[in-house]
This record gives sequence, structure tokens and C-alpha cells, in this order.
Amino acid sequence: MVHPPRRRGLLARLRANFLTGLVVVAPVGLTLWLFWTVTGWIDSWVWPFIPSSYRPDALIRHYFCDLVDPANLPFYCRPDAINLRGIGVVVFLIFMVFVGWIAKGIMGRSLIAWGESLVDRMPVVRSVYNGVKQVAETVFNQTEAKFDKACIVEYPRPGIWAIGFVSTVARGEILAKLPDDEVMTVFLPTTPNPTSGFLLYVPKRDVTFLDMSVEDAAKLVISAGLVYPAPREAKDQPNIAGRSTELT
Repeated sequence: MVHPPRRRGLLARLRANFLTGLVVVAPVGLTLWLFWTVTGWIDSWVWPFIPSSYRPDALIRHYFCDLVDPANLPFYCRPDAINLRGIGVVVFLIFMVFVGWIAKGIMGRSLIAWGESLVDRMPVVRSVYNGVKQVAETVFNQTEAKFDKACIVEYPRPGIWAIGFVSTVARGEILAKLPDDEVMTVFLPTTPNPTSGFLLYVPKRDVTFLDMSVEDAAKLVISAGLVYPAPREAKDQPNIAGRSTELT
């Protein structure tokens, strides 16, 4: 005898609708909050270097408010009404472009070389500067390749597999000390924080490359295996036991 499916109660439906709405709104809200916070942080760092008379709020009051009757000032002339968040970000971007343009010239390269020669004479400052410079060049370098492919390797023992990212091939002294001729440099991230992990030198024969992109593999690591690449999974794997995608 086939029984019709039992209808969920009111509280269960409200809970499902609430979770669905939370999934829709949370990414948008967090993204806007993050941009708003970062923009305010950059503004607070840039504004102290700009004279108060040249700031946007002062310019608006000078050109649009000083000639208005004080008894009939519009709302945007009140001291607490002008909050142009984001102007500092524009100033910061223009300043960085200008510095980069100067640094590419002969004079800029000479100044940088002279400054680094001074830093090399300071024991503690030299170590900090060189470390930060290497990290910055690795993160922001536009010519060197970043993570090339996503892969899986057997770690921490045979039979257990972990997701990694292939950065380059081993060379130099590292390759000379290893018994294999082809060795891959693999970064093995941790979950849910992929910025920390392990640097592994794995023989190429033991590296299994994945078809998914590095971004999809990173999402898989960050979500602890909950977020799979949607198009490929929908094509390659069947719906297990008719599982519903509705949040319950």
C-alpha cells in the first residue's frame, strides 16, 4: 500500500524558507560589507596624507555651500552629511599607478637600488624587508605562472588522497638530491584555511592531475568537500537516491 508523502509542518516550511533566504542574502550582504569595510580602511589610511582643504568634503563646501545663505543650507552642506567613502581608494589607485610608472624608469630603478643598498646594511630591517618583498613579488608578479594545475596525491600515507596545487617542477639542488628525474612541486593546503599547508616534492608518476580548475579545487578545499564543481558533477555523477537540493 503506497502512502502519500507526509506534508511538512508550518515550522519546517518556515525554517526551510529562512535557510534558503539566508543562502541567497548572506553572500551578497557579506560581499557588500567586506567592500564597505575595506574601502573605509583605505580611506582612513589615505586621508591623513591629504591636506584638509583639498579633501572632497571641503571642496564641496567651498564651491557649493559657501555662497548659499547659511539659513537655507541644503542637506549636503551639513558637516555630517558629506561622507564620500571610496575617494581614498581612487587616490590610492592613482598613487600606486604613478609609483609603478616611476619605478619602471631609470631614475626609479636607481632610487630603488639606492634604498635597498641602505636597507641591506640594517640587520633586522634587512630580513623583514627581504621577506616581505619576496612574498609581494610572488603574489603580485604578472610574469611568473601561479598554480598551474590541481592534482591529488597520496598523503599522509598510501591509500589516502589529498588535493594539492602544482606550482612548478623541482630544479637546482633539490632535483639533484632526489632520486627521480621528474619531480613536481606541490602545495598541499589545509582545510578550511588554504593559506597554510605543506610544500611537497612528489615524483611526477605519483601525481594525478585533475580536470577541474584551480579555483574549483580551492572551493572544494575551503568548503571541506561540500562544494563540488557544479557543471562537471551534474554531468558525471547521478543524483544519489533522489536527494533533494532543497535546504531542510
